[in-house]
Amino acid sequence: MSTQKTNILILGATGYIGGSVLARFLDRSDANSLNFTALVRSPEKAEKFKTVGVNGVVGSHEDGNLVEKLASEADVVLSIVSGECHFNRTAWHIPSTQADCDYLPAAQAILKGLEKRFKATGNVPILIHTGQVYSHAFGFEEIIAYQSPGVLVDNAAGAFAGGIIYDDANPDQIETLASSQPHRIVDLEILKGDAAGYVKSYIILPSTIYGLASNKLVDLGIQNPHSIQIPALIDASLDRGQGGMVVADLYTVLYNSIKTNSATGHGREGFYFGENGEHTLYDIGKAVSEALVELGKSKSPEPTPFSKDEIDKYFGVCNTLSFEIILKVDSVMVFQGL
Repeated sequence: MSTQKTNILILGATGYIGGSVLARFLDRSDANSLNFTALVRSPEKAEKFKTVGVNGVVGSHEDGNLVEKLASEADVVLSIVSGECHFNRTAWHIPSTQADCDYLPAAQAILKGLEKRFKATGNVPILIHTGQVYSHAFGFEEIIAYQSPGVLVDNAAGAFAGGIIYDDANPDQIETLASSQPHRIVDLEILKGDAAGYVKSYIILPSTIYGLASNKLVDLGIQNPHSIQIPALIDASLDRGQGGMVVADLYTVLYNSIKTNSATGHGREGFYFGENGEHTLYDIGKAVSEALVELGKSKSPEPTPFSKDEIDKYFGVCNTLSFEIILKVDSVMVFQGL
């Protein structure tokens, strides 16, 4: 007797995080019980996906009708689309007009599709969404959007340490974030769907993303193997001749908990921060500086501050490297039994 498979739709499967997550799911011991569909822009990559058992559908995150249709056929949606630098947005609460994780129409299309799935099957589908950064220290005139999904930050710019420590096990604290905060508008839309009962939502907020991805999707030329922040720092350091000041498993751990533990927090209690200890940008800059010296690309192993002109040259308004990230992780430890 055949067992019905779980349909999983993944958005962002060719990206650094999304590809790494999909590779983990493909290697699961129960992968044969899962049907994978990935929405991709490239017909070539869609064909390559078929070689690893993934149904590649050619289209865009901006195609609301297609996204809604695919979501209506899914039991689980993994939304792992990155953010972008929005130079033309005058306020963060204005939805993105680009196909990224801030793109409200795409989130609404996913939710409409999942609501159809719920009505058709009677089963509550799962949405695991990769959130973005909430900034609690900026006025709108100072705000900068950036690509790397992450956690809660301020614009310390190396000038101070300490500040508000956000706790993913404290939904009351998270709810103090105003709807006008960056990226919050999409999360609130998702939370409304969870509260309505037709979807169970889980929002992952990774911290600094780094490392070189290595898996079958990279080998096939499907996935981007590079993260954003650290490579940008390395490129800038190489150009100036002087250094300046992996989260995929979290998705599978969360998925396992969702499937086996009905008490796994969702909705307002379903925010999950990703962290792996503390570090400072100085530590990273010093490691880059030391590597540059070893390679004969720099004379000093000590990083120096980027000047304003250098920041504009290498990072523009999308300067992710001047923010302070402060968080406390409890939720993942709870469902791992740690």
